[in-house]
Amino acid sequence: MTLREDANKIIQDSIQAAMPDSAVGRALERCSFGSGRLLLTAAGKGGWQMAKAAYDVLGDRIQDGVVITKYDHAKGPIGNLRIFEAGHPVPDENSFRATQAAIDLVKDLTAEDTVLFLLSGGGSALFEKPLIPAEELTDLTKQLLACGADIVEMNTVRKRLSAVKGGRYAELCAPARVFSIVLSDIIGDPLDMIASGPAYPDNSTCRQALDIVEKYGLKLSPQAMDLLRQETPKMLNNVETHITGSVRELCAAAAKSAKGLGYEPVILSDCLTCEAREAGSFLASVARYHRDVDHSIAFIAGGETVVHLTGDGKGGRNQELALSAAQGIEGLRGAAVFSVGSDGTDGPTDAAGGYVDSTTLGRLREQGVEIFEVLQRNDAYHALRKVDGLIITGGTGTNVNDVSVVLLKRE
Repeated sequence: MTLREDANKIIQDSIQAAMPDSAVGRALERCSFGSGRLLLTAAGKGGWQMAKAAYDVLGDRIQDGVVITKYDHAKGPIGNLRIFEAGHPVPDENSFRATQAAIDLVKDLTAEDTVLFLLSGGGSALFEKPLIPAEELTDLTKQLLACGADIVEMNTVRKRLSAVKGGRYAELCAPARVFSIVLSDIIGDPLDMIASGPAYPDNSTCRQALDIVEKYGLKLSPQAMDLLRQETPKMLNNVETHITGSVRELCAAAAKSAKGLGYEPVILSDCLTCEAREAGSFLASVARYHRDVDHSIAFIAGGETVVHLTGDGKGGRNQELALSAAQGIEGLRGAAVFSVGSDGTDGPTDAAGGYVDSTTLGRLREQGVEIFEVLQRNDAYHALRKVDGLIITGGTGTNVNDVSVVLLKRE
């Protein structure tokens, strides 16, 4: 197999291992539903897959439900559940319409009723009922993405501007019991931050939210600033939460796949959180340090890097990471670096990530493409497309962060 074929195999195996199907089934084994109604709300990029897994177990026991996922991530009808597709990473009118349906679903419940709440990454945009004008929320989300704020910082601010985030959806469900199954896309699995924690007490504070606004110089209206000064729920008595899936499992699956292909797997970290360009440079330096090894090695890092926008190009953090690494592995025998988002999407593109090897830089140079200029424009997508470096998987149905891999192949 070629280096690219090895990379494709590792990507396929690791994403498959991170699918929520069996994990949702295991979590449901721990739940005994009451005598009342059972309703389902699923939100996030893994929402359809999680809802399908739950319906396969519970069937018509679920009396009604709302499923909200990203565009092109729904794969067909699921029983009597209502399925919505909406905007990500910026919420849109379909996000608001779908979330209103989820709010209406849980009106007038009793203590005998249960809401099965299935949550995955991406829910911060997909599951949203803003307390400020939609135009301002869209602008704020774009500001947060452009300034390089990490996901925890973004959610600390956004949850205070929402009617459903920061534990508020669980409050809307009361007095019904909420059984929450969460697919984690944030390092360390902070339940109050995954999709901004609609059914979990908020551990962040008003002071932290205001500090983030000051740190990045965010422009907010007086109305939004007033909301940031109002505390979110700090205690919820009607929620039971089970977390399933994480970037650690994604890395372990990548390591297992690499070992099966003849590589010695080395997991460097499952909490990579720096700038994407810095991560790419770091992984290239790992490859260079080990360039003289006499056996095949796969270095694996999981996490979620960030991109500081300095241009108006097209790309995503995984594509930018890979392209940055191309500079450091030029000419290295049998070396490749790839990085992929487990949800199958990377930024506002149809690619899941990027792949580069020791020839990528030279092939780009032959076409008059300079990587430094490309990175300044944040235009990794178009550069990688010129050298067949885009990784295209389509929507996967899961979302447990990203995995980045250095391959050093020795025959």
